Formats: sequence, structure tokens, C-alpha cells
Amino acid sequence: MDVFEIKDKDLAGRIGVLRTRSGDLRTPAFFPVVDPQKQLVTLKELEELGFRSVITNAYLLWKRYGKEVAEKGVHRFLGFEGVVMTDSGAYQVLRYGDVDIDNRTVVEFQCLIGSDIGVILDVPTSYDVSLGDAKRSVEVTLSRAREVQELVTSCSATLWVLPIQGGVYTDLVRFSAAEAAKLTGYSMYGIGSPVTVMEGYMFDKLVEMIVAAKSVLPPDAPVHLFGAGHPAIIPFIVALGVDTFDSASYMLYARDERYMTESGTMRLSELDEFPCECPVCSRYTPDELREMSYGERVKLLALHNLHVIMRELKRTRVALREGRLWEYLEAKSRMHPALKRAFDAVRRFYRFLEMYDVDSKGVTKAVLLYSLESVQRPRIIRRRRRIEDMGIPLWASNIVVLPGLPFDKPYSDSALARYVREVLGKDYLLVFMAPPLGAVTELLTYAYPWSQYESKYSMSVSEVEDAVGMVMEVIVKSSRRLGRVVVVDLKECEWCEYAALRIATELRSIGIEPVILSIKCGDLYRDFLCRFSTLAKP
Repeated sequence: MDVFEIKDKDLAGRIGVLRTRSGDLRTPAFFPVVDPQKQLVTLKELEELGFRSVITNAYLLWKRYGKEVAEKGVHRFLGFEGVVMTDSGAYQVLRYGDVDIDNRTVVEFQCLIGSDIGVILDVPTSYDVSLGDAKRSVEVTLSRAREVQELVTSCSATLWVLPIQGGVYTDLVRFSAAEAAKLTGYSMYGIGSPVTVMEGYMFDKLVEMIVAAKSVLPPDAPVHLFGAGHPAIIPFIVALGVDTFDSASYMLYARDERYMTESGTMRLSELDEFPCECPVCSRYTPDELREMSYGERVKLLALHNLHVIMRELKRTRVALREGRLWEYLEAKSRMHPALKRAFDAVRRFYRFLEMYDVDSKGVTKAVLLYSLESVQRPRIIRRRRRIEDMGIPLWASNIVVLPGLPFDKPYSDSALARYVREVLGKDYLLVFMAPPLGAVTELLTYAYPWSQYESKYSMSVSEVEDAVGMVMEVIVKSSRRLGRVVVVDLKECEWCEYAALRIATELRSIGIEPVILSIKCGDLYRDFLCRFSTLAKP
């Protein structure tokens, strides 16, 4: 049976169905950590919030309630009918150095209690360990995976997770993932040890760890990320192809009286009002929470934190379905410097994203463009590359280079294009400079994304330079057979004037003397459109 079915994709992210013996689980999915000994938020309350999956610690169940859990099974013991994942005690290994249970025993125990998803006893790699210690964690984890390979194969009703170690040593992560992929019996892979990275807001390092593992793991295999539960990072890990993830952050933050938001955390002591409409924040004020007993306060904060996590999970899934995950990451990157670093790291791994990203998603939606970062998504870069590869058609010897205005699309049918044709005739191919998208010939202006986008009217110098550079890429390939080259200088459009000056300079540098055609923007468009088309200087 295939345990994982992918239903939709965007970037490297996917919406899928994970098939377990307790039923199907829609992914991406968050697994709240539950501790039967001190669980202030009941599992019924978790279900009411929409969580159909939880994770608990098999080592602690064995140590505290071994016989009772073995007799009842983990679902009946917890009173939860959804998907139960059990960890092996790796968090205790990370925090305290060791646990008093061996790998084989904890695997057998998870099989006995009926875990839907189980994990071998791995050795996590802390972010601050030496290379030698990191290698040891990889080697021991792989050795333990091989040790219980026959056990996990025979206990096939449980989906077994093989943890990938290596931490911030990405070469080790790749090695760990490559070796893990060779082992049979494991249905899922888990990227381990991000807890300390998350605590330090080193989200860019987390991106590097995920990409290192995902780049060598089987592309259709479900991937779990241990210890990632802050809502701010959810869209980033999903965009990189993480399908499930867990954390106790909702409760740990609450015990520290920290209040989660979509971009970070706030101290309850610093709040005058809640910037949220969840049931907790709608019913109580910060003052009222501060006046409660500690236990009541912690529970309500935990419930709020869970609401924020679920809201972010839903928003991420919606963005993925609509093909707007890149836009969502770009917007989130403006909320915190750590998220900007994460987004910059995602941008560096364009080739990785391109391996997974689909070329189209059914009904085409307008692309929202804010800057050059907006066009660095695989779907647009592919189209830019095609335009550069195509160059100028063989039949076109005369060309006109003119601005593609974001308020008049498609460019080939714009007021400016029609006027140029009236003045010059139809013996010219129109080539449009269209920052921040780049450049396009009139043959493709109706194609996605050139006529299906929304953008600002003011352009930065870097955006215009990028468009000029792309025009020159197109022209240079055909420069020897070009006849007349006309450059439109659209007066009163500041960025257009700068673009005309720059393209004329570049053309002269390769031996082409352009003809300058000056046109007054106000003669074709309303004055305010021209005035808004400014050049934002650095």
C-alpha cells in the first residue's frame, strides 16, 4: 500500500494524504506534543481545535506507565482516536545525554502499543557540536536503523520514521539521507535536531538542513521535521517539502508566559491588548489573564498558541493550493529579520525548488509583484529563460525597445504600442522592458505572466537595470543581423526615461546606434499615471 499520496504541489511543497491504520491524515499536518502526566490542554480540546494528530514520547510512556499502556494500547490510554505518533526519547538524549532504554526495546514497545507512526532511538545532532560528534550521531543513528530493520519490517502496521542527522553540517545531512534512503522497511524520513536551531531563530540554517536532506531523499516520500512548531516558520518548511512536523512550543511558550503571533512571540506582561480574534483573545484581556492563577493563565495561552499554529497551517495550505506560496513567503519575510534570512536562503536554492515546482496550476491567477524577489520563483525564471533563449525571430530585422507599463496590459495592445506602430509602421518587432518582470517580445505579451500580474508603478534602479540586462541578452544573440533599432524615451515617466538612457548606452557599447523616439507620457495616459511612474533611487 502506498502510504502517501500527493494531491497538489507548489514550489517543493505539497498537499497530501498520509495513510495510517487510524485513518487518513491530510498533510501538511502539525503534531502537538502531548504529555499524559501534565497535559493542561486535553486531547478532546486539541481535536476541537482541528488537530487530528498528536505525538507523545514512547520512552516516557514505557518508563512511567509501561504495563498500562501495553494493555490498553496508546490510543485508548490517551483517549484519542486520531493519528498517534510516538517519539523514542531522542529529545531526552539531546537534553540529558542518554536514556535508560535501548533501541530494540523502544521499537518493540511502540509496535506493542499500536503507534500509528513510530521512531527508532536516534542520536540527535545539536547545532553546537563538533564535526566529530556530528559524525558520531549520524553513524550511530544509521547503525540503529539497520539494527532494527527486521523489526520495523515485521511491524508494518506502524509507519516507521528513519531520522536524518547531521545538524548544521549539511554534507553530513546529505550523507545521512543518502544512506537512509538505501534502507527498506521505513515509510517516512525525519529531519532531526532543529530544536536548538529553532530556539536561536537560525531559520536560514534550518532551510539549509531541509534542502540538504530533501535533495537526496526519494522525492515522493513523506518527510517529518522534529521540533518545529513556531507558526512563523511553517510556510517556509512546507514550501521546502516538509509534510509533517511536531513541537511542544505551544505549551513551553505558555509556561514562560509567551504569546505566539504569526511573526514571533510577545511577553504577556508587555501586552495592553491582544492582536488576535481567537476565542481566548476575544473573551479575555491581557489584564484579566495576568490576574488569573498561573495554571489557568498557562492553559489559555497554550490554547491561543494552538489557534495561531492552526491558522498559519490553514493559510499555508490555501497559499499552496492557489499557487501563491512564493508570494506568501515574500510577505512573511518582511515580518522579522530571521524570516528574511530564511527567505534569502530559500531564494539561493532555486535549482532545488525547480526540481519540484509545477509549471502551471489549472486556473491562472495574477502574479503579485513587489520587487525583484517576487520574480525569483521557478515558474517565472523558467519563462524568462525561454525568452532569452528565443532571442529575436529570424524574420525581424528592425526592432523597437519600449517600456511595458504595468497599468496598460497586454503591452502589445497598449496605447503606447499602438502609437508607436502609427508612427513607425508595422515593420518593427516590439521588445518591451517591463520591470520587475524583465523583458518580453510582443509575441509573448499575452502569455503568463506578462499580462497576468499586478505590480507597483514606481520601479527601483535595480529593477530597471535587470530589465535592461534582459533586453540586451535578447538583442545580443541577433545583433549582427539587426537593421534599425529604435528606443522609445517616454517622457514624464521617470523610470522609463532612465531605462531608455541605459538601453541606448548598452546598445552603443556593442556597436549599435539607436534611434531615439521621444513620446510624452501625458499625451497617451492620464497625468497621475505618469507621475506615479517614478524611479526609486537607492
